[in-house]
Amino acid sequence: MNLMADILINVIIAFLAGSLLLGLHRKVMARVQLRPGPPIVQYLLHSLKFFFKEVSFPKTASMPFYIGITVILAGIWVTGVIVGPVAKGSLMILFGIYAIFKIVEHNSGSSSGSPYGKLSCVRAVFSAAGELPLFAVIGLVFLKTGSMNIADVIAYQSAHGPLIMSIPLAAIMLFALILTKSPYSPFAITKGKDIVSGFETEHYGVLRGYIMFSESIAFYILLWLFLTLFFGPISVVGYVIGMILITIITGVINAITPMLNPNHSVMSQITIAIVCIAGTVLMLVA
Repeated sequence: MNLMADILINVIIAFLAGSLLLGLHRKVMARVQLRPGPPIVQYLLHSLKFFFKEVSFPKTASMPFYIGITVILAGIWVTGVIVGPVAKGSLMILFGIYAIFKIVEHNSGSSSGSPYGKLSCVRAVFSAAGELPLFAVIGLVFLKTGSMNIADVIAYQSAHGPLIMSIPLAAIMLFALILTKSPYSPFAITKGKDIVSGFETEHYGVLRGYIMFSESIAFYILLWLFLTLFFGPISVVGYVIGMILITIITGVINAITPMLNPNHSVMSQITIAIVCIAGTVLMLVA
């Protein structure tokens, strides 16, 4: 019962915190672009609102796949909360969750039958190479600490100091991944303005609510993972400050940076990964 309560509390925290951070992100972008922007709580309110709206189904949708994919999406991110903040388990499982997300992202777009969704799912396959930074970070953290267990990585930093000081390029690489997952990112080719909302275009009502619930948790987990892996055992206040700072930084970058085309987006991410991997390896063997 205690475990279930812990999971429930962490899922609620992840959803609420993630929603508010995404709201802050949008507010920062608006302010940088000299617009008032919506209230910070707007994303949270929208997420809750969709759970009470009528569900509509496109005639072209592949049922029940169209419905099930949103439930699967929510399920994998709840699993992410369990593996991360609750159990502080294996980094490889978290990488697997992000890999599954790519599959879900692809299938979500194709299930609706929308041309926007279909183009988005093609881009999701193309952009799978953008997950290279996360896999590389896990490998570099293992080379430095000798473990892929989050609890062990935290313990290592307690004894030897934050990893941000010893493998800073790996931190830059993970930050680049956070940037690609943030709203209106220059790398967000699966939800570019040219394809409306990409794989989310044809999902309405409670189905859209599940998607927004998942997005909030996914953003929270990425920020939590970054702070945990590179700043070690920090307090709740430290997590709050760190997440807010990262959200503000990504918001500023996204507000002033145009969206890249798919080729440039993927190649930029791969280039950043290669440079950071090579630099980190040189630092470790030097």
